[in-house]
Amino acid sequence: MHFVFISSLVPVQAPASGYDIANRVIVDAIRLIGHKVSVIGFLQPGHQPAAPEDTRLLGRLEVTNARVTKLKKALWLKDAFLHGEPVSVAKMHAAAPSQIRAALDALGEIDGLILNSVQLPGAFLDIFRAWPCTFIAHNVEARSAADNAAGAGDPLTRFLFARDARILAKLERELCAASRHVFTLAEADRGELGVGRDEHSTTLPLVTSVTPPGGPVPRAPLYDAGMIGSWTWTANRAGLDWFIAEVVPRLPSDFRIGVAGGTGADVPVAPDNVTFLGRVDDAREFVRSCRVIPLISRTGTGVQLKTIETFEMGLPSVATRNALRGISRPPPNCVPADDPEAFASALVETVGRSRSGERLDSDGRAFHAHQLSGLSDALSRGLGCLDGKG
Repeated sequence: MHFVFISSLVPVQAPASGYDIANRVIVDAIRLIGHKVSVIGFLQPGHQPAAPEDTRLLGRLEVTNARVTKLKKALWLKDAFLHGEPVSVAKMHAAAPSQIRAALDALGEIDGLILNSVQLPGAFLDIFRAWPCTFIAHNVEARSAADNAAGAGDPLTRFLFARDARILAKLERELCAASRHVFTLAEADRGELGVGRDEHSTTLPLVTSVTPPGGPVPRAPLYDAGMIGSWTWTANRAGLDWFIAEVVPRLPSDFRIGVAGGTGADVPVAPDNVTFLGRVDDAREFVRSCRVIPLISRTGTGVQLKTIETFEMGLPSVATRNALRGISRPPPNCVPADDPEAFASALVETVGRSRSGERLDSDGRAFHAHQLSGLSDALSRGLGCLDGKG
């Protein structure tokens, strides 16, 4: 069958963000089970399409707020109010409806559309309704916006996030209703989106690549614990702030912690045993330099790709309940802990075992194989709804 993947950002050759990784993996997995996939969407500057021959670009578009000017953000906000849309959806009007129609017409016979997240599908849903559709909900966008509103520090930001939350809730309902099948990345999101019935939705177990990871390799730790992320993103920053405020004070003063990734201008205040490294050349080499990986997500929906990557690499970890969303079978070297005291104790115990010479790494290939098998099965079931029988 021939499916068209409709996405704000197209899958790229070198995915870095969680969203990019998920996009690439889902499309690769659909091709792996034997379907043809064409892609329509924007390309973020600095990237190259993963499959140029199967990609119809709507243009190059920077969608990250932190990387654009204040004027561009103001124009996005103006468009959001003009169209009655969330800001993330309004950004998609960099393309005209005629461009969308022309891109679809150029692809020949189409068996169905895969509407990827709310942004581009939400901006042009009236066009996409003409085909059988499935919808991939990377997370529950309305709840994420509502959480951001609750944590906002000023009234204007709170108002804008609350506005987005209201409109996103309506838009997510419309996308679910327009789709023959809905894919989520976490089991809990099915119920929250109102598509909990098995015939209407499926959870997609994710991997970071359809290619299996390598086995365990010798490591020379530089840090006792380490984490990497985009800390300017509100949900990630909430986890980092919790970790520094609640967990770090319960750790020994000689417990070395490395934090990689951009924090923006607002670098958290932390004790001397916490080192902020900024962007690192090789994310995987950095996490391999840490005895244990704290998986510290406290809010948000969908799945944490950093959790999946940690498990594929076989690294020991301590994880909050929220960091484990979407994971049905965590590896045995992951310790779940939500309470700060329990989290700190688990870190200290794990590092102590590592310092004494005990090998705590596991073989992440077993986790990857289980996840990839589940992903292929789930996609086969859900996309079967587009073959005229659903």
